[in-house]
Amino acid sequence: MDDWKDLRYLAAFTIPLSAVISLYFKGPWSYFTPFYAFVLIPVMEVLLPQDASNLDGEARKEKEKSQFFDWLLYLNLPIVYGLLAYLLWDVFHHSYAPYELVGLCLSLGVVLGVNGINVGHELGHRQQTAERFLGKALLLPSFYMHFYIEHNFGHHAHAATAEDPATAKYNQSVFSFWFTSVTRQYANALKIQQKLLQNAGKGFFSIQNDMLWYLIFQLGYLAVIFALFGATGLWFALGAGVVGFLLLETVNYIEHYGLMRKKLPSGRYERVRECHSWNSNHVIGRIVLYELTRHSDHHYKSAKKYQVLECHDTSPQMPYGYPTSMVLSLVPPLWFAIMNPRIPKEMKPDADSLSLA
Repeated sequence: MDDWKDLRYLAAFTIPLSAVISLYFKGPWSYFTPFYAFVLIPVMEVLLPQDASNLDGEARKEKEKSQFFDWLLYLNLPIVYGLLAYLLWDVFHHSYAPYELVGLCLSLGVVLGVNGINVGHELGHRQQTAERFLGKALLLPSFYMHFYIEHNFGHHAHAATAEDPATAKYNQSVFSFWFTSVTRQYANALKIQQKLLQNAGKGFFSIQNDMLWYLIFQLGYLAVIFALFGATGLWFALGAGVVGFLLLETVNYIEHYGLMRKKLPSGRYERVRECHSWNSNHVIGRIVLYELTRHSDHHYKSAKKYQVLECHDTSPQMPYGYPTSMVLSLVPPLWFAIMNPRIPKEMKPDADSLSLA
C-alpha cells in the first residue's frame, strides 16, 4: 500500500463494527446496524460529494497488483464467522426480549449480506481456487452457495434480458422481484449444474455435483447450530441468513432495473454494454460495498478487481447511492417515480405489455 487513500476501504468494516455496538448496548441499540446502513449511510451519501474519477494506466496496474486490497477481502471471513459464532452463543446463553432478538437478527443479517455475500461475490470471480473457496464460504451463512453457479454462468451471460432472473423488469416491485429472483435463480443454478454434469458424462449423484455439496454443507451448518445452540440459535441463524440474501436480491433489483438488451434478428441479444447496469459514484456506498456500484465495468470484465473498476460516461447513473436506492426501492411508487423516467425509451416495454408486479 503506497497511498493513504487506500485505507478508505476499511470503512466496509464499520458494518460489523455497528453489529458489535448493537450487541454491546442491546435494547433499542439492537437495531443500530440497519439504522447505520440504511439511515446514517444514506444521509452521508447525500451530504458528501460524488467521485467519478478513474485511475490512470500506471496507477491502475500498481493497485491491481497490490495484495493489500485482497487481504481486506480475506479479513471478512474471520470477522463474519467470528461475529456469527459469538452472537449465536450470546443469544443461547442469555435471555432477550423478542424485539431485541429481532434487532440482533437484522444486524447480523446486514453483516451477512454486506461483508458476506458481497465479498463472496467479489472472490467468486477470482481465478485462484483458494479465493473462490473463501467466496463460497462467505455465501454459506446466507444459504446462497448456489449463487456462485447462477451468477457466474447464468447472470453474466443473460443480464439485462428476460431470461435473467436477477434483472428486474420495468414496473416490477422489489417485493415481487424477491420471489421471482430467489426461486428462478435456484432453478437456473440446478439447470446449469445438470448441464455441466451431462457435458462431463456424470450423473446427479456425482462427486462433481456442486449443488449437492452446497445442500449438504448448508444443512450440515444448520445441524451444527441446532446441536450447539438449540432451537433459538437455529431460528436466529435462519432469520439472519434470509435477511442476508434478501439484501443481495435488493441490490440485484437496483443494479439492472428496467434496463434491457435488444434482441437481434438472429434471435441472440446484443452484447452487454455500459448502458445495461445502473451505476453510482457516491463515495460512501462505493467503499462500503467494495466498488460494487461501478457495476457496468464489472460486467464488462468480471474478473477485474474491485479497486480498479472504472466509471464510464455512457453508464446510466443513479440519482442516489446504492444504500439509499435500496431504501427507496422498498417504497415502489416512489421508486417508479424516480427511476422510470431515467430508463431509456427504447428499453421500455410497450404500454400494453408492461409487467405490473
